[in-house]
Amino acid sequence: MKTGDTSPDTRVANLLDQVNPSTTTAELIEILARGENIRVERIVSQGHSSDAGFWYDDPSAEWVMVLSGEAQLRFLVGDKLVHLRRGDHITIQPHEKHRVEWTQPDERTVWLAIHFLPLSYTES
Repeated sequence: MKTGDTSPDTRVANLLDQVNPSTTTAELIEILARGENIRVERIVSQGHSSDAGFWYDDPSAEWVMVLSGEAQLRFLVGDKLVHLRRGDHITIQPHEKHRVEWTQPDERTVWLAIHFLPLSYTES
């Protein structure tokens, strides 16, 4: 892209590329795209879980799909535990408190997450 060029990034990328084990134990969160009221992320986890006592309480909805690996989410209401495998997806509503209980310790879990405001939140 030339300096001053504001055209969108049109490079081709693969969500499963460059997901080899590395020397870091940090969870990788990569923003792939964003716009008004939407954000698309690739998340790579291995042996990760939310900190004790921590609950996500996002103001936006989140659609998440497991592309590889496995994970478990826990929801505060009803203490519901959801196991996700490759290809599984779930929509988490705004302010639906949840946490990551577990991701596979011996294999990378790759997530595709789309954060957005549901139409009922944006249409008034």
